[in-house]
Amino acid sequence: MTDFFLQTTWIVPLYGLLGSILTLPWSLGIIRKTGPRPATYLNLLMTIVALIHGSIVFNLIWIQPTQQIVFHWLKVADLDLTLAIELSPVSVGALELVTGISLLAQIYALGYMEKDWSLARFFGLMGVFEGALGGIALSDSLLLSYALLELLTLSTYLLVGFWYAQPLVVTAARDAFLTKRVGDIILLMGLVALSAYGAGLNFSQLEKWANTFPLTPLASALLGLSLIAGPTGKCAQFPLNLWLDEAMEGPNPAGIMRNSIVVSAGAYVLIKLQPVFTLSPVSSDVLIILGTVTAIGTSLMAIAQIDIKRALSHSTSAYLGLVFIAVGLGQVDIAFLLLFTHAVAKALLFMSAGSIILTTSNQNITEMGGLWSRMPATTMAFVVGSTGLVALMPMGMFWTFQRWFNGSWEVDWWLLGVLLFVNTLSALNLTRVFRLVFLGEPQMKTRRAPEVPWPMALPMVSLTILVLLAPAAPIKWPLWLSPTTPLALGEETLIQLATPLLIVSGLVGCAIGATLHLHKAWARPTQVVWRFFQDLFAYDFYIDRFYQLTVVAAVTGLSKLTAWIDRYVVDGAVNLVSLFTIFSGNALKYNVSGQSQFYILTILVGVSLLLWSVLSGQWSIVTNYWSSLINQ
Repeated sequence: MTDFFLQTTWIVPLYGLLGSILTLPWSLGIIRKTGPRPATYLNLLMTIVALIHGSIVFNLIWIQPTQQIVFHWLKVADLDLTLAIELSPVSVGALELVTGISLLAQIYALGYMEKDWSLARFFGLMGVFEGALGGIALSDSLLLSYALLELLTLSTYLLVGFWYAQPLVVTAARDAFLTKRVGDIILLMGLVALSAYGAGLNFSQLEKWANTFPLTPLASALLGLSLIAGPTGKCAQFPLNLWLDEAMEGPNPAGIMRNSIVVSAGAYVLIKLQPVFTLSPVSSDVLIILGTVTAIGTSLMAIAQIDIKRALSHSTSAYLGLVFIAVGLGQVDIAFLLLFTHAVAKALLFMSAGSIILTTSNQNITEMGGLWSRMPATTMAFVVGSTGLVALMPMGMFWTFQRWFNGSWEVDWWLLGVLLFVNTLSALNLTRVFRLVFLGEPQMKTRRAPEVPWPMALPMVSLTILVLLAPAAPIKWPLWLSPTTPLALGEETLIQLATPLLIVSGLVGCAIGATLHLHKAWARPTQVVWRFFQDLFAYDFYIDRFYQLTVVAAVTGLSKLTAWIDRYVVDGAVNLVSLFTIFSGNALKYNVSGQSQFYILTILVGVSLLLWSVLSGQWSIVTNYWSSLINQ
C-alpha cells in the first residue's frame, strides 16, 4: 500500500484538473436548473481528495529516500524526452502547501462569490490553477515545469480577466499575460541552450552538469540571465513587477493564491535552477541586484497606496525580492523558508482584506475605520498575518531572519541593511493600514459592517491558527539543502547585532505607523515635497509611463512603419503588377479579329522580331571579328 501511494503521487495535481473538467457542464451553461453550486462542490471534493492523498505521501516520504518517477514522453533515435516527478520532503511539502491553501481559498470563495453569476467558471479556473501549481511542486523536469508555467500564465490571464465586462479588468489581464510572456520566451531560450550544452532536462542533474561541463564566461552569463528572466516575470520583480499590482482587479479568492503560492511557483523554479547560477558571478550578481531593487522599491510603493489590495500586493514583490537575494547568495534553504512563511501569512492577510471589501463594498482605506469591534475574526486575522510577515518574536518571519544570521552562512552588512529597511517599511505599512481600517471612528461605509459568513470565517480562522504554528518550521526545519560556509573574520559583530536590530526595526516601523498623523487630508498633503514623494511612490515610480515613452512608443512606431511599408510598398508593387496585367489584357483583346490572315501576319512579325534580336547580336560579333582582322 505504501508503494501504491508513492507511485501514484503524480496523480495528485490531476485531481484539480479533473475537478475543472467536471465543472464544464455548469460553466458552459449545459446544466442550469441546479445553479452553479454542484460544480463548486465537485471541485472542492477533488481538492479534498488531493489534500488527503498528498498528506499520506507526505507522512510516508520522511522515512523514504528521494525517489523519481520517470515518464518517457518522446523517444526517437538518440532523442529521449522524459517527464520526471521528484518525491522528496521538499517537493511533497510544497504540494501540500498548494493543495491546503487552494482548499481554504475555494471554501472562502463560496462565501465571497456566492451571488456571482459565473461561479462555476471561477471554480473551474481555480482547478486549473491548482493543477498547474501542484505539477510545478512535484516536477523534476525542466520541460514539464516550463509547460506548467505556461499553463499558469494562461490561468492568471483568465482569472484576472474574470469580470471581463469591465474595461480596466481587460487591460489588467492583458498586461499580466504579456508581461509574463516576455519572461517565458527568454526562459525558453535558456532551456533550449541548456539542452544544446548537454545538460539533462531534469533539475536533479543540473548540479552534476554544472560541476563537469565547461562553459565560456560569456555563455555562462547569458545562460544564467535567460533562466532568470522567467522567474522575474512570475515573481513580479523589477522591471516586470507592475502586473501583480494590476492583477488586483480580479476576484479576491484568486488573489489569495496569486499573492501566496502563484508568485512562489516562479521562485520555486528559480531555486531549482540555482546550480546554473554558480557558473557565472554575473548571474548571481543580477539576482542580488534585482532582488534588492525590488525589495526597496516596492516597499516604498506600498506605503503610499490607499487601495488595500494594492498595498498588500507590493509587499509580495518585496518579500520575493528577498528570495531572489537568497538564491543569488546560494542559500536556497533560506529561500524556501522565506517562501513558506510569506505564503501562509500573505494568504491570511488577503483573506482579511477580502472580508473587509465584501462587507464594506469598498477598497479605499481612507474611507474606513472602526471595524475592530464589528469584525473581530477579520481583525484577528489581519493582526496575526501582519505579525507573521514582520520580524517580531515569536512569529515565523522572525525565526527565518534569525536563521539567516545565525552564523551558518556568509552574510554582510548590506544584507542586514536591506532586511532592516524592508522590515521597517513593512511594519509601517501594515500598521498604517490597520489604523485606518480597524481603529478610529466608523465612517459611512463601515457603520454597518457585520462579520463575514461562516464559509469565509472558517478558512480565515483555520489559516490564523496555521500562521501561529508556522514558527515551528523555521525552528525545526529538518532538511538543509545548501552547504554552510564558515563564519568569516569580522562577522561576529554582525551576527550578534542582527537579531536585536531586526526586532528593533519591526518595533520602529510599528511605532512610526502608530504615531503617524493619518486623516483624510493626508491622502493629498499640501506640502509640495511630501506630495512629490507620495505621487512618486503611489504611481510606482512612473515605471508604466516610462514604458509608454520607450517600449510602447518604439513598438507603436515600428508597427506604423511596417503598416506604411505594407500599404504603399508591398501593396503598391502588387497593385502595379495587377494594373499592368489588366492594361495588357485589354490591349490584346483588340487583336482578336477572327481572321486567319491577321494571325499569320502576327506570327511572322513576332518571329521576325525574334530572329532579328538573335541575329543582331551574332552579327555584331562577326563585325567586331572582321574589324579586328582588318586592323591587324
